[in-house]
Amino acid sequence: MLTKKLTATFVATFKIPENMFEFSQYLGFLLFLTILTMGFWLMFFLVSFVSYWVGGAAWERFKEKRAKKQESL
Repeated sequence: MLTKKLTATFVATFKIPENMFEFSQYLGFLLFLTILTMGFWLMFFLVSFVSYWVGGAAWERFKEKRAKKQESL
């Protein structure tokens, strides 16, 4: 029976790339982040505004119905 001795060698070479991204890719990424952030805050504003608007309209309708019921009694 033949047995071979295996040796594992690990050679790590880390080289930092000189130009990982082109400048236009960097600007595109910044533009994407800007639009994403603006969209997030716009949705945050719209959700809070619409919930305030619907809640106020429901409260006004409730007050009108209550006043009409008091008036009819």
